[in-house]
Amino acid sequence: MSDALNLPAEARERAGKGASRAIRREGRTPAVIYGGKEEPTMIHVEEKELVKQLMTGHFMNSVVNLEIGGKTVRTLPKDVAFHPVTDRPLHVDFLRLTGDSKVEVQVPVVFVNEDASPGLKKGGVLNVVRHELDLLCPNANIPEEIQIDVTGKDVGDAIHISEVTLPKGVTSVITDRDFTIATLVAPSALKRSEGAASSDDAAVEEATEE
Repeated sequence: MSDALNLPAEARERAGKGASRAIRREGRTPAVIYGGKEEPTMIHVEEKELVKQLMTGHFMNSVVNLEIGGKTVRTLPKDVAFHPVTDRPLHVDFLRLTGDSKVEVQVPVVFVNEDASPGLKKGGVLNVVRHELDLLCPNANIPEEIQIDVTGKDVGDAIHISEVTLPKGVTSVITDRDFTIATLVAPSALKRSEGAASSDDAAVEEATEE
């Protein structure tokens, strides 16, 4: 699990476009905390600090401790709205975490032991179908990434979710099928050479038959 992030915040009393624009002019980003069987809490955070945390690459699957008026609220970022031209963050939704509740997150996959894959050694290519997995995790055990071992994988092999070892208490959101995460395919050059070899073999067989 990635380390929790800390983000100072302030409560805001007014909602609406006008109030949000005024907050942004002050270099801050409007946000809301919802969930946990409590009323939504409107807040705003410093835009520069938010951008810095967004740049970590794991903001969306990290617990964020929002520090509001001397209290700390454990949350998980669920959505960030960006300006379509400037990419400036316009609004953030935070899910309030309570007790041992579980949350749905998208966690990136990382492939390891590529040097132990016969298929990759001979020039095969890893065709990644899913770069992220939709997982249901305890809010205290959200993985930063899921490592997938490709040891022994050859050209033509596929990696399914059933082959992946998930952390304790973590399950796939998709449970109705054994979906594919990646396949190991031959590059076009390798395919051409194999096709040429097959043609040569066929020609030899025809000559022998004659």
